[in-house]
Amino acid sequence: MKRHAHRLVTFPRLRNTLIFLLGFTPAVASHAAAQQSSADLAPSFAQGSERPGLLPGDSLQILIWLEPDLSGGFVVDEEGVVTLPMLGRLSTSRVPFPELRAQLIGLYQRELRNPSITITPVRRVYVLGEVNFPGLYGLDLTASLANAVALAGGVNRDGDLRKLSLVRDGKKILSSIDPTVDLMSTGIRSGDQILVERRGWLDRNQTFLISTILSATSIVVALLR
Repeated sequence: MKRHAHRLVTFPRLRNTLIFLLGFTPAVASHAAAQQSSADLAPSFAQGSERPGLLPGDSLQILIWLEPDLSGGFVVDEEGVVTLPMLGRLSTSRVPFPELRAQLIGLYQRELRNPSITITPVRRVYVLGEVNFPGLYGLDLTASLANAVALAGGVNRDGDLRKLSLVRDGKKILSSIDPTVDLMSTGIRSGDQILVERRGWLDRNQTFLISTILSATSIVVALLR
């Protein structure tokens, strides 16, 4: 009688455990889906972000068709001045890049006949965090944040491309940035850091957890038979 009574107590506990485990499995997937939804709704970056001109350490990539002597990469010096062949010294630090580009094209057109000119700004930016090859990279401001991460070898197994932050002087100034946003729109400067953050613990261990839960469920089901 005592043994029979013991079974009457144990079976409800097993049944309750089985209900919990079966309920927890979809909860894991539901939590991951909620994280995805939250990331999709996160703001990309604040409107009206500061967009300074080229600063010391930045460079200009200039390509003029059939003019190799005038083409190349030209670094902005510590005074915020870039020295270009034919045009000489030009201040860049207080001129937004769209205006600077228009100014340079106008100046070259005075000296060259029907020139075909491409002018690209480049900032030296650190790509850090959960990437395969963290380091300092020269980045075209027309490229996207996803392009910058790809240049650093892409996101590693623990990284989350939905969790991108911009860090300046040790302070996070933008977070949850849309990876498709171009670098110029973020107001990024040379010396800034693009930080790829880690996926959440549940995301990183989801497969292991579900596998463990299913194994435990199988054991409980076997015990109930």
